Amino acid sequence: MGRYLKLLALLAIPALLLANSGENKMAEQYLELTGRATDIGPRVFNFALLAILLYYLLADPIKNFLKGRTDSIASDLEEIEMKRQAAKDEKIKAELELKNAKAKAKEIVEDAKAEISLIKEKIKKQTEQELLALEKMTNEKMDIEKRKVLKNTTLSILDENISSSDIPLDANKIVEIVTKEVA
Repeated sequence: MGRYLKLLALLAIPALLLANSGENKMAEQYLELTGRATDIGPRVFNFALLAILLYYLLADPIKNFLKGRTDSIASDLEEIEMKRQAAKDEKIKAELELKNAKAKAKEIVEDAKAEISLIKEKIKKQTEQELLALEKMTNEKMDIEKRKVLKNTTLSILDENISSSDIPLDANKIVEIVTKEVA
């Protein structure tokens, strides 16, 4: 309420001062002596009065606006700083994860190389075993074929050389005939 009284007093004082109807003889004499007719005094007073009036009316809203703006800028700066710190932490975390991923990738490559060598060795052993088995089967087939050929040859020789009249042959003669044909 005191503020409004001060404001009313500021508005009323100029009205009272300017209520004079212009019969100020001192001012007229001054103007005649100086040779100029200026009204600088009342203009300065009116400007000062206007400045004071504007100060009382606008000082608090401007202060509040500037304080609010300062606070909002400060909070924005704090928020930006927190975001910057969070981004910095995320960068450090990402770099650590990248380092771990590189180490894990290197470990996986080494494991894969070791596994490849184990698989190669296993395949080599299996191939050697299969080759040995094939060789053994081939040798067995060759033995069987040799026996068949020997049997067929023996039978054909016996069929050619033994007739029904030669049945009383003894074992020595049969061995002799087979030896001749085989050799």
